[in-house]
Amino acid sequence: MLNLIKSMYWEFLSYFVPEKISYEITGECKKCGKCCNYMYSFDTYTEKEFKIMQFLYPAYKRFYIKGKDKFGNLIFACKYVTKEGLCSVYEKRLPMCKKYPARRISYPAELHEGCGYKINKKSFKDYLSNKQDNTH
Repeated sequence: MLNLIKSMYWEFLSYFVPEKISYEITGECKKCGKCCNYMYSFDTYTEKEFKIMQFLYPAYKRFYIKGKDKFGNLIFACKYVTKEGLCSVYEKRLPMCKKYPARRISYPAELHEGCGYKINKKSFKDYLSNKQDNTH
């Protein structure tokens, strides 16, 4: 009887769990430099937060807000990008520049046109269908 009640309880709670969606980035860099003019930040979501980050971390002063994407995410550009799309301080790049783009992100985003990377949206249903495909 106790197992039945627990089962019903967990079933009831399952109706209130939002679907988890992950965004995985695949592909490879084309070394065009466009990403330095169309970059997302992992820790800055508003203009006020960006000003605070620039104050706390002077290295962030190399970036400026270029605009927003269709989802409302801030888009940043680097002041050290040459007209040819190359980094003028390549040996002194920040760790975030070296790792960009992250392999996984937790929000919907888009990359610049012509980028060698692609954002793949994966839902729980995608995960289940891949599991079923692999078992047969």
